[in-house]
Amino acid sequence: MKPVIVSIDVPQTPEQVYGFLDVMAHHERFTDHYLTGWRFSGPARGVGSCATVTAALGGTKTEVTITVVEAEAPRRIVEHNVSAAGRRLAHGTYAIEPLRTGGTHVSFTYTWLRAPLADRLLAPVVRTTMRHANRTVMQRLASELARHVSGANS
Repeated sequence: MKPVIVSIDVPQTPEQVYGFLDVMAHHERFTDHYLTGWRFSGPARGVGSCATVTAALGGTKTEVTITVVEAEAPRRIVEHNVSAAGRRLAHGTYAIEPLRTGGTHVSFTYTWLRAPLADRLLAPVVRTTMRHANRTVMQRLASELARHVSGANS
């Protein structure tokens, strides 16, 4: 299946964006519209930080384990996702790039490594659903970054 890529530009610096995204518990704040029941394990940040969540998309619910497998400050975070009892394997990659005019371009790429037959048969619908959910993630990330950075500066 083709990856789904979404992005947003935010006024925060790459270091501020990375610092926020590096903490696994922060992800609940901008993904809880479709990822719920967050349970954390491993370190709070960086490689090895892990969360198990319930994903509710397209009328179905499934448990997903998200583990950070790469962390390259302040440029990139790669998560490995396992769901559908191991039948769905994917990577979620946050790329963080400075903008010439200031601020940061944040992109998230969801790449299926293995997908159940139903996902593959309904690939256009699955990809559209994921793209919509992750566009909302990016908008909510921008709002949470603004709150987080302004709170840290007060």
